[in-house]
Amino acid sequence: MSVRDNRYGDWGLTVLRVVTGIVFLMHGWTKVFVWGFEGTAAGFQQMGIPLAGVAGPFVGLLELLGGLALIAGIATRWISIPLAFTMVVAILKVHLAAGFFAPNGYEFPLMLLAGTVGLTLAGGGAFAVDNVLAARRATDRSARLATA
Repeated sequence: MSVRDNRYGDWGLTVLRVVTGIVFLMHGWTKVFVWGFEGTAAGFQQMGIPLAGVAGPFVGLLELLGGLALIAGIATRWISIPLAFTMVVAILKVHLAAGFFAPNGYEFPLMLLAGTVGLTLAGGGAFAVDNVLAARRATDRSARLATA
């Protein structure tokens, strides 16, 4: 296998997409179903997040539904953008002052940021619903062109 051989690249993206999706799903699950919207909003307010009453529930739902979308590979690039933005805010507003290392540092949200930026740029990889839909659109387009 040469250095430029990328025959397993789609599989690598699939692993990244699914694992990133699981992490976001579980964090969203906690915000929505364990802490609830009020608890999440209170936590966001304590962390100094602006408009915590709106931002907390929004981020909880984004992480929950966005995590599900990533796991399935639905709108991978589009859902990764707002998830990446939430990680930028988390790093700057919450974790940066604690330094690099976990548990309070920014290393974990930085990895999630890297994952979501990578998925935004490269797409969801193999076995993504996005690919099935794109293939179906291409087949429909080819059929329309053949009959035209």
